[in-house]
Parts: sequence; structure tokens; C-alpha cells
Amino acid sequence: MARNGSGSVWRRLPVDRIEEIEAASGAGQLTKSLGLWQLTAIGVGGIIGVGIFSLAGLVAHGDEDNPGVGPAVLIAFLIAGLASAAAALSYAEFAGMIPRAGSAYTYGYVALGELIGWFIGWDLLLEYVAIVAVVAIGISGYLDAFLDGFGVALPQSITASAEEGGVVNLPAMLICLLVTFILSRGTRTFGRFELVAVGIKILLILFIIGLGVFYIETGNYDPFLPAGFGPVLTGAATVFFAVFGYDAMSTAAEEAEDGRKHMPRAIILSLVIAMTLYVAATLVLTGMQRYTEIDPEAGFASAFTGVGLPVIAGIISVFAVLSILTVMLTFLLGVTRVWFSMSRDGLLPLWFARVDRHGTPQRVTWIAGIGSALLAGVFPIREVADLTNIGILSAFIVVCVAVILFRYTRPDTPRSFRLPWMPVVPAFGVLASLFLILQLHWETWLRFAIWLVIGLVIYFAYGRRHSLLNPDSPHHPGAPAPDRTPG
Repeated sequence: MARNGSGSVWRRLPVDRIEEIEAASGAGQLTKSLGLWQLTAIGVGGIIGVGIFSLAGLVAHGDEDNPGVGPAVLIAFLIAGLASAAAALSYAEFAGMIPRAGSAYTYGYVALGELIGWFIGWDLLLEYVAIVAVVAIGISGYLDAFLDGFGVALPQSITASAEEGGVVNLPAMLICLLVTFILSRGTRTFGRFELVAVGIKILLILFIIGLGVFYIETGNYDPFLPAGFGPVLTGAATVFFAVFGYDAMSTAAEEAEDGRKHMPRAIILSLVIAMTLYVAATLVLTGMQRYTEIDPEAGFASAFTGVGLPVIAGIISVFAVLSILTVMLTFLLGVTRVWFSMSRDGLLPLWFARVDRHGTPQRVTWIAGIGSALLAGVFPIREVADLTNIGILSAFIVVCVAVILFRYTRPDTPRSFRLPWMPVVPAFGVLASLFLILQLHWETWLRFAIWLVIGLVIYFAYGRRHSLLNPDSPHHPGAPAPDRTPG
């Protein structure tokens, strides 16, 4: 097999012919309706949410498998944030150069070849669906805490997975379906909802920080590292889930009014805003309440209840539900756009890439939404969070490698943003992502490997033969048009 031949798994999507090749698929066009601030809102909406309202408390408090890191949860967020920043700059360069729906999948396809692009795309299909599920589980926890404050206790059988002593997490499943419905109404409607909801979210977090400062007990910061530095690194791998989101936002590049100009700015802006709020929020949370007393599912609600403000805790629970919905919307958008892009390129059936009159891929939207609902209903939050992290970290490694390779192999390609200190920044992103992956449990590695093996089978059974880059594919740009004569 020739390395760069028509049948090679290393064939690359030509960056200067992407639009021509995509048009040949006949999949239809996504609607361009997102400006800079809507894109930034989608990024912030994807980053801030369950990280503050659920994972911060979980990592600080710990669980039966992982000791609590206490106030050092702040360090865990900073470590994860540094790794994420290196990848964010790599995404920004690619997004300004190739503003297409596939994000990391397309970047890998262009720079490293079809098989790598496939693996990353297949990886993201699972990871983004899992993220929607884990956020729904987090919202379910806050909803349960809110109702409990009014003396309403939902049966455990319908609010927890089997592993947690229940049967199915019904609220989490219903939340997934609600978000799917919102996204199915079209990108313009989704963008407006996201902008308003993210504004409410930021105001809520500023309110929490501003009020919580007055209830900080400095003694709660001692000891700062109750279990040593090792668990902090494991915690960083878990909370990494909370410091990306711009990657899913980058899948909306094709729907941006000016993707080349606005995407790099939106990626960087969203990460800076989110990390600033994370640092302040974790300081307040661990200062208000002893880390051993923090509710791992509803941290801030328990913290304000602990200082005698149950009404504030109730308000937080209500608005946390609304604000965390934006995370689900961002990542559900991400999975549908990656799926759409892979199908449009021929690696998955073109049936999935059909869009409706609003320019929305309805089929994959509902399939992904129902899949996330099923996942949210039967798995506990930590297992799903770790599963998402290994996949996203893998995508970050590929994007960081790809941006280095593409900078030196295609230096003439126009770039609206060039990441600084090449190749130090993306190389740091690779090393940091590898380091965080090694902190995850072996069960997470096993589940991830099984998913990739399934993907490999599908690629060789279908994707490789139907790829638009395969001259024998019926959808290849040079293939004759099919005979549509009746009979």
C-alpha cells in the first residue's frame, strides 16, 4: 500500500479543497448565524458549570476510591488549566485557518491523515455524549438538593444509578432530552439562549463569590494538602473535565459569521474568563466549609446551608440547573457537528449528515441526545467524568502534534492567528496531557480501548471505502453522477 496513495489510511484532507470536497457530498449547509460574543458564550458555557457546581466539591471531599484533596483543589484546577491553555492556543491557530465543523477531527485529518482523523472523531463522539451525561447527573444532584430543602425527597430508585443503590437516574435522563429539544430548534435559537443563560451563570458565580467571601474561615484552609500532592494530580485529571469546552465550541466554526477572525478570539477569551472564575470560586468553597463536610454532588449548596443560609442554597440550586444546561448544550452541539462532519466526509453514512430547513442535522442531534440520556441514567458521575477526560486529553495531544507538523509542512497556509513560542507551547500541551492521562484509573483505559477497537472495525468495514478521498467512493468529487432515471 502506498503511503499517500488513494487507498492509504494516511491520505490527508487537502486544506485548499475542503469546501469543494464537502460540497460534493450533497449533505447541505449549516447556517451561519454566530458572532464573536455568541461564540464566546458557547465556550464559557461549555467550560463553566459542573466543574464549579459538582466536580470541585467531589475532588475536594473525595470518595471511596480517591482521598479528598481539600483546599488544594485550587492547585488541581491550575494544573489542568495550564495543560488546557497550551491546547487552546493550538485549537485557536487551527480554528482561524480551517473554520470547519469537525474541529479536532478535521485538524487531525488535514495534518496527520485519515486514520488519525477517524480515531479522534470516533473518540469525540463518545466523549462529548459522555460529557452531556455527566453534566446531567450533576444537575440531577442539585435538583435533588433543592427539593430536599422543601422537604420533598425523591425515591432513590429513580434518582441514582444501580451502582449507587438506585435503579435509574430519571431526572438526568429527562434533562438530556430537554437539552436535545432546545438544540434541535436551530443554531440561531440555540445561540440566543446560550448568550442569555451564560450571562445569568456569570452573575450567579459572581454573587456566590461576593457573598461567600464574608463567610470564609481561614482555619478551613489548614491543612492545605491533607493527603499530599499525589491525589492532587489525580484530581487535576478529573477536573480537567471542567477546563475545556472551547474545543466543542470550535465545532461551531462553520456556523460563525466570520470564523477565521472570531474563532481564535472566542477560544482564548472563554478560557481566560473561566479560569479566573474557577480560581476565585474554589477558594471561597473550601474557605466556607471544611472539605470533609462538602457535599460532593452539590458543593456550594451545602456550603451555604452550612453557614446558615439555606435560602441562598436553594437559589443556587435553582440557578445552577439553568447555568449547567449551557455545558450540555455546548457539548451536544459538539458531538452533532463532529458526527455531521464525519458523515459529510463519507467516513460514516451520509444519512446522518442531512440537515433540515433550519440548517440543523436533526438526525444526529436526537440520536446523540437519546444516547446521552441512557448513559446518564445508568452510570455514576465519577466513572463518566474520567471516561470523558481520557478522550479529550487524547484529542488535545493530536491537535498539539498536528499544529506543530502543519506549521512546518504548510507554512504558506493563511493563518489569522499564530500561537506563540512554537513548538514549545504545543509540546508542553502534549506532555501535560500525557501526564494527566497517566493519572486515570486502568478501568478508564480499558473502556477507552474497547471503544477505539470498535471504531477501528467500523473504519475498515465502511469508512475507508466510502471516504470522499477514495476515488472508488460513489461520493468522490470526480465520480460520475448516479443515474436517477425512473426505472
